[in-house]
Formats: sequence, structure tokens, C-alpha cells
Amino acid sequence: KLVEYCCAEFLKKKGIDIRGNPRSLRRLRTQCERAKRVLSSANQTTIEVDALGENEDFNSTITRAKFEELCMSMFKECIPPVEKVLKDSGISKNQIHEVVLVGGSTRIPKVQELLRDYFNGKELNK
Repeated sequence: KLVEYCCAEFLKKKGIDIRGNPRSLRRLRTQCERAKRVLSSANQTTIEVDALGENEDFNSTITRAKFEELCMSMFKECIPPVEKVLKDSGISKNQIHEVVLVGGSTRIPKVQELLRDYFNGKELNK
């Protein structure tokens, strides 16, 4: 979602569409991944790629709020698998003693917030 957003920004700012350029997309994706990690601990970051398309540089500041807005539909997809595991195991969420988060996306504050809310405010183990 962040790559799509940046492609649209680059098209709007510079009039250059890089969506058909695998090398440009790969370079942009690398910087978006970095930005995603930074936004787990900071409120904003800058995505910069020199000569992204037709020798034009790309530079954009992204806030955590904008990142969350862009990705909210994906974040909400985290809850149905949790519900399915509980349903399949025959355990209610009130019977869960500890919630342990493992893996990259669990570091995203909005994902943590959604899980904390789902488990009625239970503290998450990170």
C-alpha cells in the first residue's frame, strides 16, 4: 500500500509513472520497507530514492497516521485468523491468559492496538 501511495505521489509531483519499471519499484519497495520499520517507533519518516524515474528524485514525508490510514484494511485482516484459531480450539478469548506477539508485523503499533482491543485491553507480550 505504501509503494502504491508513493507511485501515485511521484506521478502527481513529477508526472512520471514508474509502475511499469521493475527496477524503480524494487528500489522504492526497499525504502518503503525501511519506512515501515521506522514508523513502528517514530511518528514520521522520510522516503527518499535518488533518480527513481527518468533521473528524477523522489522525496516524501510519511506520518504514522497516514501509514495507518493507508494500511487499515490490511491491519483489520489480522483479527479473523485469531478468531478462527479460538473457534477451532473451542476456547473463548476470556480464557486466554497470555498473548505473545512474534514476527515483523506485530511491531506495528496499530496492529498491537487492534489485538489489545480484541482481547479487552489485555497486555501483550512482545
